[in-house]
Amino acid sequence: MGTTEQAAALPPTDVPVVLVVDDDRANLDSVSRIFEKEGLSPRSAYSGEEALAVLQRERIDVLITDLMMPGISGADLLRACRSVSPETEVVLMTAHGTVETAVEAMKDGAYDFLTKPLKKHNLVKSVRKALEKQELVKENRRLRARVAQLSKTGGLVGNSPAFRAIMDIARQAAPSSATILLLGESGTGKELVARAIHDLSTRADAPFVPLNCAAIPESILESELFGYEKGAFTGAAGRKEGRFERAHRGTLFLDEVGEMSPSVQVKLLRAIQEGEIERLGGTQAVKVDVRLVAATNRDLAQDVKEGRFREDLYYRLNVVKIGLPPLRERHGDVPLLSDHFLRAFCEKNGKTILGFTKAAMEAMERYGWPGNVRELENAIERAVVLSRGEIVDLVDLPETVRGAMDGAAGSRAIVIPIGTPMDEIELRVIHETLRVTGGDKTLAAQLLGIATRTIYRKLDREKSAAELD
Repeated sequence: MGTTEQAAALPPTDVPVVLVVDDDRANLDSVSRIFEKEGLSPRSAYSGEEALAVLQRERIDVLITDLMMPGISGADLLRACRSVSPETEVVLMTAHGTVETAVEAMKDGAYDFLTKPLKKHNLVKSVRKALEKQELVKENRRLRARVAQLSKTGGLVGNSPAFRAIMDIARQAAPSSATILLLGESGTGKELVARAIHDLSTRADAPFVPLNCAAIPESILESELFGYEKGAFTGAAGRKEGRFERAHRGTLFLDEVGEMSPSVQVKLLRAIQEGEIERLGGTQAVKVDVRLVAATNRDLAQDVKEGRFREDLYYRLNVVKIGLPPLRERHGDVPLLSDHFLRAFCEKNGKTILGFTKAAMEAMERYGWPGNVRELENAIERAVVLSRGEIVDLVDLPETVRGAMDGAAGSRAIVIPIGTPMDEIELRVIHETLRVTGGDKTLAAQLLGIATRTIYRKLDREKSAAELD
């Protein structure tokens, strides 16, 4: 079939494209026919490898894939899709469905989880809902772009000296065209800082294009960066622009740049030096005007000494260096960040929570936060979901955070909000005493001056009530 005929066969751009992946050809054909009858534009792939190639060369709105496949499994494909085509919604299907598998799939970013044999109604409903979510995400992104014009900090929150110092450097460097290198531990907010730099620059109206170099398989990282021409490799059915071309006149953010292979480092260096790239399989240079922001949690200077990273590339990236402090060095920002995340997750979960008890806030300020701001965000989300009252208490926080109070002056104090039912007060006192005694119910009973069987009875009653709920 010629090029003209292929173009004519393509669906209208407003028709959603669904990619179906299954090593069972009968099921693959059946599901594809269902979507065709529903007015969607189906694509088919018999393996994870084929699906990955389709995702690389074509816009896919929804990916529906079998979970258990040889080679690249559905779970592996889900993770790869999050990197290669992050806007694609993913629905998993399997004949081996378990609650645990479903939970893990949702944690990895799956929109839905269906078990075989598939029911047409559930299948179509799931994909339609995924498409609705995708539209909502696009609308939210447009709204966030407007909000960014009012608040040029890209969602960054903080007022500590360390935070103000990095933001001062970011504001000074943003209007320039200099390459910026962000250094910091995982979870310190490197991508947020990169976005803030973009929003504060003269390129704010052009694209901000992120790429996590560690999340893309080495074999396809080069094509993701520089694109490819038709026929460059098996499955390359047409030309595809790389991230450099997509970021033209905007900002390209390369996260985990220290994970690049030596061969890709060479091509990245040339792109920075010459201001041009060459697509895989191409023979002509393509001029690109890109502001580069790179980030890593590695010690690149040490990697240079040990021969793992090119020295010339390091100096090209390290024009303006911004070191992001870990959260343990900006503890004064913990209350601000906690309140920011509390409001966000209350809105997300439809809950009303007014704030934190003194004990809960003290524990969060004492804790070392090895996972940095990302760990704090997860802890606040957990607290919002589990809290039964209007105030987050110490017991609502993860055990690791509560442990920060061990040995502290306030570690044996419990703050009880006025109006808390007596049964709940008794249970809180029992749980906190058991925490101090390491779960020893006999010792806890002695400390509380009650019989050990009373603790067992109240805990059993609590368990039964929870099961009824």
